[in-house]
Amino acid sequence: MPLTTGARPRRRSLLALVTLLLAGAAALLAPGTAYAASGPAEVAEALKKGPVYVDPRAAGQLPKADAEALAKKITDADKPVFVAVLPAADEFPRATVISDVRTLTGVTGVYAVRLGDAFSAGSDPQVMSRGAVDNLRGAVRRSSPDDATAQLDGFVDQALQQAKGSAPASWADGADDEEGSGGSGALILGAVVVAGGAGAYVLYRRGKRQREERERAELAALRTVVDEDITAFGEELDRLGFSPSEPGADDAMRQDYGQVLDAYETARTQVAAATRPDEIRPVVETLEQGRFALASLAARRAGDPPPERRVPCFFDPRHGPSVSDVLWAPPGGTDRAVPACATDAELTARGGTPRSRMVDTAQGPQPYWNAGPGYAPWAGGYFGVAAGAVGGLLMGTMIGSMLSAPSAFADSGAGLGESLPEGGDVSGADFDTADFGGGFGGFGGGSGDSGGDFGGGDW
Repeated sequence: MPLTTGARPRRRSLLALVTLLLAGAAALLAPGTAYAASGPAEVAEALKKGPVYVDPRAAGQLPKADAEALAKKITDADKPVFVAVLPAADEFPRATVISDVRTLTGVTGVYAVRLGDAFSAGSDPQVMSRGAVDNLRGAVRRSSPDDATAQLDGFVDQALQQAKGSAPASWADGADDEEGSGGSGALILGAVVVAGGAGAYVLYRRGKRQREERERAELAALRTVVDEDITAFGEELDRLGFSPSEPGADDAMRQDYGQVLDAYETARTQVAAATRPDEIRPVVETLEQGRFALASLAARRAGDPPPERRVPCFFDPRHGPSVSDVLWAPPGGTDRAVPACATDAELTARGGTPRSRMVDTAQGPQPYWNAGPGYAPWAGGYFGVAAGAVGGLLMGTMIGSMLSAPSAFADSGAGLGESLPEGGDVSGADFDTADFGGGFGGFGGGSGDSGGDFGGGDW
């Protein structure tokens, strides 16, 4: 809205004018919610400046106060999560609206759209996996089918924990909003020019500091989990009570025992030296190798053949190598075959609850697969040896959004991910709709396809 009307403005002091202009500029600088009549192009332009867009024709779906709170939550988390609330109108085709908005925005991220009284979402795979998007989309639909605010809040709360990457830099330039006109636009532009350099630097420093704080918190949480693993490993070795000089000990047993001791000491050294979350993965890989050697030693000592080289028990890697695969599904998810130790396989066969590994989260103790991508380096260390299978094991779980992204196994021969833009980066229209997680095709049983698997879901 222009700062002046048709009437001649009264004289103001220079100080008062500058104060007014800076206040207006500050309001525009704050990334938040946009309201304007629109088509996909206008929605995309608005989302470049802030994380939440509400078409005025759909304002009843998400009140302004709720939209602003949602936008603040996203910007505070520094994640590339985009939300649009749109009317069911011809300019927003159900089959292509999200792919169109993603194309025109040109920014990698997670896109959630409330279209009329329906909801759908999608994501670039390096930000959040297709399986995670599909399951999360279904969960919020079922939990809040008639409440747009609760539905969007629920989706965003989970997506912020799972999304990889940072908020797009363009949100810091939200002051470039062109809704103002005439002289007021020129005056605000002047204020922005004065404050722009300092403001951009402050925003950059804030984003960098938030990322560093998040990494420190993730590393601290990972250290706790790995320290527990190392302690459990040492206790299991003590319970075995093997001595290389005991009667019946042979060279194969002594070789296993040496590998166990080496793994124990190496893991302790590696975790003490870790400075970044991704440095936890090799620690866990060392522990996994040591646990297999320990299982081999225990089998040889008992007169049994060494166990088959398999990935650890899915439910808790501290249980050691798995012995078989069992059908299991996360809450609200679909069945998939997961590796289990003998005890958990028996429990599952009887319809019991496996002994799952719990870790601390902001929401309290959770099974590790539901604890968010911060634990991905830990899980990847145990299950990365089965890179082709991990996406299936963890599909639909929170941690799966990280492990099933192409970049998750770039160092294990997958050859993917390193050249992909990260979450919040600008890729323009250069993205594969077949890989864009989630589906936006048939609406309530209708039809429509936006290309490949991109249009394979429903609203």
